[in-house]
Amino acid sequence: MKNHINKKEIIEAITPVVENTAMRYNLIPLEIALDKENDRWFLRIFIFSTDHPVNHKDCENITHGLGDFLDELLPFKYYLEVSSPGLDRKIKSEKEYLLFKGLKAILKLKEEVDSTGEKKIHGRIIDYQKGIGVIFLKENTNQEHSIPLENILSARLNED
Repeated sequence: MKNHINKKEIIEAITPVVENTAMRYNLIPLEIALDKENDRWFLRIFIFSTDHPVNHKDCENITHGLGDFLDELLPFKYYLEVSSPGLDRKIKSEKEYLLFKGLKAILKLKEEVDSTGEKKIHGRIIDYQKGIGVIFLKENTNQEHSIPLENILSARLNED
């Protein structure tokens, strides 16, 4: 076993396998993370579905579908965790803004988007457009705002 593990290389190597396995079950991998905790390696895969809430069967299908493939690609012992992104997931990529269109979210902003002075806004993701940013329907004013990614400190889903 290698003394040094290049996490980036390993994630790049397993990503196509994870994506192909997820696609077979009409699922989308949102994030693949490899972390070492207490001298143990954890491979965490967060999956999403556009047509139903992710359930235990989805996680089980991915786990069994990956099985031996991962054992061949990972040169060390690891624990596999497959789960949904959760209802209050932090939004981490442009891809996720597109996937989460129509869902409720909370945005923390560097600068306000209207004259209310609010830098933490609740509402719904309407769309994402490269070069423009997140099209967001602000809850308390029912107004649409185009918010550049540079103005967003953090974003997370907020399903009640």
